[in-house]
Amino acid sequence: MEPVTTQETLFYTGTYASADEPGIFLCALNADTGEMRIVNHMDGVDNPSYLALSPDGNSLYVASETDEGEVLVYRRDAATSELHLMDRKQTRGASPCYVSVSKNGQWVFSSNYSSGSVNVFPVGDQGTLGEMSAWVEHTGSGINEERQEGPHAHSIQPDPSGQYAVVCDLGLDQIIVYRLEEGRLVTHREMDQPPGAGPRHLVFHPNSKWAYVINELDNTVTAFLYDERRGEFTTVQHISTLPEGHKGEGTAADIRVSPCGRFLYASNRGDDSIVLYHIDQESGELEAVEWTSTIGQTPRNFNILPGGILVVANQDSNNLVGFQISEEDGRLTHNGFKLELPRPVCIAPVV
Repeated sequence: MEPVTTQETLFYTGTYASADEPGIFLCALNADTGEMRIVNHMDGVDNPSYLALSPDGNSLYVASETDEGEVLVYRRDAATSELHLMDRKQTRGASPCYVSVSKNGQWVFSSNYSSGSVNVFPVGDQGTLGEMSAWVEHTGSGINEERQEGPHAHSIQPDPSGQYAVVCDLGLDQIIVYRLEEGRLVTHREMDQPPGAGPRHLVFHPNSKWAYVINELDNTVTAFLYDERRGEFTTVQHISTLPEGHKGEGTAADIRVSPCGRFLYASNRGDDSIVLYHIDQESGELEAVEWTSTIGQTPRNFNILPGGILVVANQDSNNLVGFQISEEDGRLTHNGFKLELPRPVCIAPVV
């Protein structure tokens, strides 16, 4: 393993891999040049598709997206970033596709896509997980008979206050807010999205007053006002993720707000693009500015790394692609570098 230089930022990449092939990759990005490389990798996990680091950076939580889902806990060596398996817990659900950690590091959340349920685990010593403190199974369906035949909890994450956990259920066209009460999930509010929208992922703006949801099935973003004290979302805007006149099938995937809070990005599978929106700093509303090719197929997940570089995981072309973000207007410019990886689906920066 080549030593990591001071110019390099580390990130882990999750993939769709079988347990007998490399599935979790530690990668390095040179913030000066944009060049990426694989530092090391590990096997032993079926479909380690979604990853989340603990706030202190010492533990990596991995969703094993299988019929009998698990969350695995790895201790990260601070000096080498090598991973050591510490714990694994079943999620009592099928196809967990999302995992997140509370800001205080005390709770780990996971969502089971196929079975439509969500979980909470308390965090113990060395980042290990205690016995599941909450398990909630959703019921119902949506209007899209192929994709919404039942509940599909696609993401769960704590709100900025840490009082609530917010779930996007693609199958129900609902955003469900739970109160987090000593590790239990208590239903607080249920908010309907447009029929057939398919809410997938949600991000909060750095000011905590606005939130944005990417809707997978109708290729839109919904902008919300967020009342942190009341755990309440108010819809402000629905806007397409696709360029005008787009033809062909496709689904939206991921969504990120830039650290400066002026730009929002979303990925389109099928169109294979990242759309840039400018965020109105008074209202939180979005204006679509530009669509940039991801130079690959099926951009699943992407993330913004230190140095203002956006890295896209192109699942079906087996590569990561880097783009420099303009500080002035947020536009993306391919920095000339790609990294070949098998079926990449998630990027988790080591901050």
